[in-house]
Amino acid sequence: MDAHSQLHNGSLYQCLDEELLSMQRMHMELLYDFNQTRPGELQKRTTLLRRMLAEIGDECFIEPPFFANWGGCFLHIGNHVYINHNLSLVDDTHIYIGDYTKLGPNVMICTAGHPVLPELRGATPYQFNMPVRIGRNCWIGAGACILPGVTIGDHAVIGAGSVVTKDVPTRTVAVGNPCRVLRPITARDKENYFRNRKIDWNVVRENQVEGSDRCDTREG
Repeated sequence: MDAHSQLHNGSLYQCLDEELLSMQRMHMELLYDFNQTRPGELQKRTTLLRRMLAEIGDECFIEPPFFANWGGCFLHIGNHVYINHNLSLVDDTHIYIGDYTKLGPNVMICTAGHPVLPELRGATPYQFNMPVRIGRNCWIGAGACILPGVTIGDHAVIGAGSVVTKDVPTRTVAVGNPCRVLRPITARDKENYFRNRKIDWNVVRENQVEGSDRCDTREG
């Protein structure tokens, strides 16, 4: 089995393999260029992201600085995704982020792990990778950490600072360390957007993007 295949099949492999390290360095060069762009160089950033990432849709923004083990080459992003600064990816295998999802600053997404057995973490360390999937129209709060193999369902909210160790169902609010489902998203969320501040639905409907479900008001 070649070293590249081992990144994606969940098996144990030696992460200091020279072939892998050489490939990794090549991708990191593009990431370096992205992080050196000026604030007004939005087109240059878009062009670099299309070269760097596995997939990226329309109207997506990643605010520098952006950190990634493999330069984002296994990152798949849908349409209209916004990612705030200091995204950190341990992207040794695939990460999927759905349309309209938003990530706050300092989010970390990890696909790689090491065996608990000390003998496999010594001078010739072993590693395994499990993909992470984040659904459509999710909101991942500032400083959240998402661990290997996790799937977050569509429309879910992950609270700031949460450590997500297990799958999160669709249309739920999940918080904490370890992250647990706090409650479903329900009809009461149609009334207030923050504490006792009311949603003005007339304004929301005027600004709604045709064909998107960002203002989906179905009950969970």
